[in-house]
Amino acid sequence: MKTRITELFGIEHPIIQGGMHFVGLAELAAAVSNAGGLGIITGLTQKTPELLAREIARCREMTDKPFGVNLTFLPTVSSPDYPGYIKAIIDGGVKAVETAGNNPQKWLPVLKEAGIKVIHKCTSVRHSLKAEAIGCDAVSVDGFECGGHPGEDDIPNFILLPRAAEELKIPFVASGGMADGRSLVAALALGAEGMNMGTRFIATKEAPVHENVKQAIVAASELDTRLVMRPLRNTERVLTNEAVERLLQKERELGASIKFEDIIEEVAGVYPRIMQKGEMEAGAWSCGMVAGLIHDVPTVKELIDGIMAQAEGLIRQRLAGMLG
Repeated sequence: MKTRITELFGIEHPIIQGGMHFVGLAELAAAVSNAGGLGIITGLTQKTPELLAREIARCREMTDKPFGVNLTFLPTVSSPDYPGYIKAIIDGGVKAVETAGNNPQKWLPVLKEAGIKVIHKCTSVRHSLKAEAIGCDAVSVDGFECGGHPGEDDIPNFILLPRAAEELKIPFVASGGMADGRSLVAALALGAEGMNMGTRFIATKEAPVHENVKQAIVAASELDTRLVMRPLRNTERVLTNEAVERLLQKERELGASIKFEDIIEEVAGVYPRIMQKGEMEAGAWSCGMVAGLIHDVPTVKELIDGIMAQAEGLIRQRLAGMLG
């Protein structure tokens, strides 16, 4: 399947693996790239630029296909060593970067100079247009259904994607709610040039997370996610558990006076405990509504091959057949 996204990144299938904290390690990125998609290493999961350089090298040993690195620009006081991370990306010969969070404009010239294609994650049409204006090569348009941070507009992909298609000149992929061949065909029909999957890739054999996490996603329905930190305007979609319900109770009780300090034990530093140790009640962790569509834990190759076969069947048979 050829789209502007497969051409841009030199990949076989228009499927990108989202950058996920403590999930996007070399094992998963390499498996996605080897299966014809674009695997992504999560930059900030690696505590230092040196560790990122090592992770890129490790991924390079496992695949000779293109893969990327996610770099999230955080609005924090003590900023990570972004110049160091970017140097590790360039020195590692990585040709694709997924940026997220704050505006990546100041970092684009150095990435461009190294021949790196940049796809920026956006939750609105206005942010997507801004990404286009500053010179990003593509955007990942993230609908309200997505796990992680859906922004504050609450526009689902059935509206957001065609709106993006009306406004953008650069290619974009659909992110949020993507799980299978149906998702891909729908995304293409709405104007996207591919899809980005996060939650679906956690429930694969190669995802380097505890089995408890994979089983929690398989067991969850589309009703089992919650929005937390909305009063702080840092909304995050997470899978519900005791810690999440406790957090929501605090939000209800404290109302507008809530501060990050009030919920810190439910959200700070919980990812290693959940993803690596499988402590499923440790705190809040990002998960999309798409969990309701995930019923198994295949290998990445089985997943991607199945998606492409299902997509082709839908386009050639079901949709073509309706034209009579």
